[in-house]
Amino acid sequence: MGTERKRVGAIDRALQLLDLLTERGRPMSAYELARATGAPASTVYKIVDELSERGMLSRAGDSLIWLGPRLLRYGLTYRASVDAFAEARREMERLCAEIGETVQICARDEGMMTVIGMARGPGHFNVASNVGTRVPLNWTASGRLLLGHLAEAERRAIFARCARPSETGQAETNPDILSWMARSEFERRLAVQMSASEYAVACIASPICDATGGCVATISIVLPETRAKADQDRLTAAVQRAAQNVENALGLHPGAPAPSAGEPDRAAHANGLGK
Repeated sequence: MGTERKRVGAIDRALQLLDLLTERGRPMSAYELARATGAPASTVYKIVDELSERGMLSRAGDSLIWLGPRLLRYGLTYRASVDAFAEARREMERLCAEIGETVQICARDEGMMTVIGMARGPGHFNVASNVGTRVPLNWTASGRLLLGHLAEAERRAIFARCARPSETGQAETNPDILSWMARSEFERRLAVQMSASEYAVACIASPICDATGGCVATISIVLPETRAKADQDRLTAAVQRAAQNVENALGLHPGAPAPSAGEPDRAAHANGLGK
């Protein structure tokens, strides 16, 4: 029994180190890892040695620790097995070609939103959020949608725990307002943000749901605010149609009508487009 508890403790410590490196996004020393996790330095050194031997961690420069190459194999294998992601990626590429703007696929990672796929549009417009970028759920249109299917108390509790002020100062942080926004946007299948996480950058997102009705990912268009406001009807219809195409491909509601390319979406005005 004691051996089993010790083994579980070691696994938890190993996951702590992997999660911390992923969250910080940079190599760290064993001493930094020990301080950040509160684990004894001797324990951290031992776990680092064992994980490094197995390719789960790697040495980077002067006494620095980083994620190991074995993790890439696990991640790629897992991602390839997720039908929703495969379908979303195909739709992401198609939508990017159709509208000529950058398109992203995003998913939830506990209290954060993570970009898991991206197709860059032509031109010189660049966004700071590349694949692997993680930001608080309240910073993004996609982040709110990813909680929209949950019960009100659960939505509010997550926002209360995880909401943070954004660098632009324009992201909502009130958990009651965020909970209401998440639900109403999810029901409309559309969320829009303007300059919430990046100045002068807009994001127009729609949820991708599974068979239970839960939002497992989002597909979003990321572009300058000026272009979003000038072409709001076409873009909102396009992103909603793309999300529904993914669900149709998964057999969730085949034959369901998607918004037509020329149909205005009044929900966009409620979310701030055209203001």
